[in-house]
Amino acid sequence: MRLSRRRLLAVAAGAAALATTPRPARAQSYAARPVRVLVGFPPGGIGDITARLIGEALQERLGQPVIVENRPGAGGNLATEAVARSPADGYTLYLSGPNNAINATLYQNLKFNFLRDMASVGSVMRGPLVMAVHPSFPARTVSEFIAYAKANPRKINMVSSGNGTSVHLTGELFKMMAGVEMLHIPYRGEAPALADLVAGQVQVMFPNLPSSVGHIRGGRLRALAVTSTTRSPALPDVPTLSDAVPGYESSAWFGLSAPKATPAEVIAKLNKEINASLADPKLATRLADLGATPMLLSPGEFDAFVAAETEKWARVVMFSGAKVD
Repeated sequence: MRLSRRRLLAVAAGAAALATTPRPARAQSYAARPVRVLVGFPPGGIGDITARLIGEALQERLGQPVIVENRPGAGGNLATEAVARSPADGYTLYLSGPNNAINATLYQNLKFNFLRDMASVGSVMRGPLVMAVHPSFPARTVSEFIAYAKANPRKINMVSSGNGTSVHLTGELFKMMAGVEMLHIPYRGEAPALADLVAGQVQVMFPNLPSSVGHIRGGRLRALAVTSTTRSPALPDVPTLSDAVPGYESSAWFGLSAPKATPAEVIAKLNKEINASLADPKLATRLADLGATPMLLSPGEFDAFVAAETEKWARVVMFSGAKVD
């Protein structure tokens, strides 16, 4: 049957109207475009290196560019806030770490609540810090150090990379649990503090392993202990601090987080790819070069871990009296 001209025009008009009528967008499979990972610190540090390692691995698995963007400032809070306010679509992620657990108590006027506003995607790595002294210091073990510190209260200068940093509060945790008094001297960064420790101008520091291991192996610093509960493969002859102070533990840890409303299926996809990347011996070896080990947790397990870390460091911040506004 042949259609009349009027009928054909009516059909064509209806088809055009249907084509221009807004319809629900079909959900695209993740990831359909580049992914950004914001890092709250300058390039070159352990967090930045971790972000680039996991970003490179995810890029291969997702088939999309993973762009690491450094946005330093306010102890990582500027980057955290930027991600918390980003669209919850999985395309803007944040490298979370100990600073987020510490900052919840350290800063009095945060514009976000990390546990409330961010969702854990997956953990990446965990590594120890080191209790290091100048070689001229009389103590050769943690027990000898504690005895010396108790006999000489506030005569030991403990340096850090800055007030409220993980390096600082790792030392404050030691003071709290060992019952010793030391004078804290904050520096503007880890490198200048280490330089003064190597020069013998100060006595003790709790630096990250990657920044200090060269000085330790070269004999310019003496490692009394690592702060993890197990010995580090990078320093297998160095005992753990918990051997002398039972229950002591402090780690540099990093993972990826996203805005809270990010779809569960996107988070599950990312977590699966993160854990698959960490199971690759190539990435595990590169993390080992940093003195770290892969940390494979589900989103729920990582959420619980961050909550426990936040509670732990709140006690240490209050003990230290540290505040940053």
